[in-house]
Amino acid sequence: MSHSAQISAAIIGSGNIGTDLMIKILRHGQHLKMAAMVGIDPASDGLARANRLGVATTHEGIDGLLALPDFGAIKVVFDATSAGAHAHHNQLLQQHGVRVIDLTPAAIGPYVVPVVNLQSQGDAPNLNMVTCGGQATIPMVAAVASITDVYYAEIVASIASRSAGPGTRANIDEFTETTSQALQTVGGARRGKAIIILNPAEPPLMMRDTVFCLTPPGDPHAISAAVTAMAARVQEYVPGYRLKQEVQFETISPADAHRYPDLGPEGGLKVSIFLEVEGAAHYLPAYAGNLDIMTSAALACGEHIAARLLLRQGA
Repeated sequence: MSHSAQISAAIIGSGNIGTDLMIKILRHGQHLKMAAMVGIDPASDGLARANRLGVATTHEGIDGLLALPDFGAIKVVFDATSAGAHAHHNQLLQQHGVRVIDLTPAAIGPYVVPVVNLQSQGDAPNLNMVTCGGQATIPMVAAVASITDVYYAEIVASIASRSAGPGTRANIDEFTETTSQALQTVGGARRGKAIIILNPAEPPLMMRDTVFCLTPPGDPHAISAAVTAMAARVQEYVPGYRLKQEVQFETISPADAHRYPDLGPEGGLKVSIFLEVEGAAHYLPAYAGNLDIMTSAALACGEHIAARLLLRQGA
């Protein structure tokens, strides 16, 4: 596609997530091109890197973005700031008809996980990327839910402490709440719970995610096949996403069902899925798979929006 047949995008938030996303768009953008990087710290590495790469920058936040000479050409904005700041940003951007992709846990728009519901939600004016843990685990819950009811889903996301910047740390409470809700609304679980662990180990550990599902008695082979197929679909945009071992099943007998409040008297299955996410090392090293899955999902959504906009323009 020619450079002229691309949609201009801006990123608000020049921290780890925003900078990684900028590099992805510059390297892999097909329907999107980088128009501006927005921050509030003039000394941030993200703004300095954007300058070196020839991307327009401002350290005056959303007001600086709106004041840029080429703002009128920007049709897609990625917000990688905080849940609190996003509400204000979105309010201003919607007045200009800009499509907003929210990488904070603000959840103003619908939760979107590309392999699960981008096709049905892609036309919303604001798309929420849930959380890094949500992007990694919700596809697995949705895969199980495609075969059988999921009475309860619990995910544990363990990420390297060094991969969590100040924005991520400020949003820890929202992370657990947003991910828990999306396990239900997107993943299809009747009840969801999310736990995040910031692991301070050195050298930093790769992102690991564990998914537990309680289901009625079912077909383990069908569930395993659905999980494996879903993992392959996620790998199409996150190559470092992988199952660490075969899906594990524990049969819960009717005699033991009372120990699991979400199960009925007939008992059921406990399904355990173990994931690892290796980052592409576009900005932070490969251990930061949490960064990579979040920005890869956001880019997939941005490309979807840009392709639809170009189609409407006849480009």
